[in-house]
Order: sequence, then C-alpha cells, then structure tokens
Amino acid sequence: QVQLVESGGGLVQAGGSLRLSCAASGRTISSYHMGWFRQAPGKEREFVAAIDWSGAIIEYTDSVKGRFTISRHNAQNTVYLQMNSLRPGDTAVYYCAAKRSWNDYVFSRAYDYWGQGTQVTVSY
Repeated sequence: QVQLVESGGGLVQAGGSLRLSCAASGRTISSYHMGWFRQAPGKEREFVAAIDWSGAIIEYTDSVKGRFTISRHNAQNTVYLQMNSLRPGDTAVYYCAAKRSWNDYVFSRAYDYWGQGTQVTVSY
C-alpha cells in the first residue's frame, strides 16, 4: 500500500504561483509512475501531468504546458507540481496518484493509489 498526502494548495491571484507537494508513505515510490490530476466543481477529474519512475519521461496536458512543472525526489519519496502563471481556470482540487505501469497515464482509472487532494483557488 502507498499512502499519498498532498499539500501546498491555497488561494492565489491570477498570474501567481504555487508549489504542490505529494508525500508518500508505506512504500517507496521509486518504482511507481506518478501523476497529478485536478477536478473542478461539476467537472470530471482531468489529467494534468505525469512523470515516470526515473523522471526521464514527463507529459503534460496542453493547457498547462509551459506553466506547470512536475518533478520527483525519490530519496524523499515526494513528487512536486510547480504551477506558475496561474489562471482562474486552474481552480480545482488537485490530486496526486501512483501507478505501476506507464500505459494509459492520462486516465485516472489506470492509477492504483490516490491522495485526498488539495484545493487550489485562483482569483481574478
């Protein structure tokens, strides 16, 4: 079992930045591929970014490319999401998740473990 706990969310003005952290416990995440998803009120959970176990492969959804950066520190069992140039449309609960295989990394159903989420609110 892998337990994931997100932190770093909050209220920020448009154009601002936040850094989300996802701390894992129970097992080392060094053999897991990690993803960030978000869910806005009334909308489905959507893929934001993913990073493979080594950090060598990184993917983003188009709307965050050039603004968000996913990274991982396996020795600290932590994954990060640096979010810059935030927009009101980025407002959502952000979740981190872990999976064993890289296949289907954009699909939430493919992930084995999830955190409880952290709220990000971007004001105008």
